[in-house]
Amino acid sequence: MELTQLEYFMTVARLEHMTLASKTLGITQPALSHAIAKLENEIGAPLFERNGRNVKLNRNGSMFSKWIGRALQNIENGIKEIEEWSNPDTGVITLSYLNILGVDLIPSLIRSYQLDYPKVRFELTQGNLWDIDEHLEQGFSDVMITSRESTLDNHQWVIIQKVPLYIVVSSQHHYADCSALNLAELSGEPFIGLKNNCGLKATIMSRFQHTGFVLDSAYEAEDLITVAGFVKSGLGVSVLPKTLGLMLNELVWIPIIDEGWYWEIGLKWREDRHISPAAKRFIAYVENSNPGD
Repeated sequence: MELTQLEYFMTVARLEHMTLASKTLGITQPALSHAIAKLENEIGAPLFERNGRNVKLNRNGSMFSKWIGRALQNIENGIKEIEEWSNPDTGVITLSYLNILGVDLIPSLIRSYQLDYPKVRFELTQGNLWDIDEHLEQGFSDVMITSRESTLDNHQWVIIQKVPLYIVVSSQHHYADCSALNLAELSGEPFIGLKNNCGLKATIMSRFQHTGFVLDSAYEAEDLITVAGFVKSGLGVSVLPKTLGLMLNELVWIPIIDEGWYWEIGLKWREDRHISPAAKRFIAYVENSNPGD
């Protein structure tokens, strides 16, 4: 059973005349008669009462047309919804992002974008690195905002910002009065680290590989706000980005003297997967926003 057969059937049912229906559909009358006969054969019952070229739905046809009418309307609604969803002016952009970015970066970026494209909607998913990576890989998100270190060979990447990293200590720590520190000076200090499902961990660990010492890891937290809380309580020191969601009272943020200590955040998407026009425009917007190096 083909969609065109059903459309032919509904046209004949509405016009009740084979020749008129064939002209309306732009096909020959024999081709239309053959299509209707094939449909009746597949169903196993006649659908029309025939009187020459005039036809009228019988009981079977009336029951069938009720359901086919609904089905065709649902198909039309589905096509319309997809068009509205993907339209760059009115569509929906499915975006996943790391939890900590929801405090400042994500709302600022969405607000800025919607000033230019007010009818576009965002469908948002936030979570830890594993959660949002899976969301993107399974096709539930068009794009993802995360750390560079999470990108794979089949991913495209656009930098949004490079966030400076700081050594963070409690206000009671003996380093609290320092104006700047080398990372080597953290040797022997209890360090509050991150578990693998946090997007910042790969960045920090890759930087520490060049410092010439091994961290004295005291605790590993699930997320950045927990790290900040442990540092505030005097349980150790850490390295964190100075973002709004982490700036707790009684924390001291010490600039790092060593070069290259920043967290690179960007937009990621799958190059081997269809990207909707709405998502493509958003990607182009981010690319053209000239994020800093």
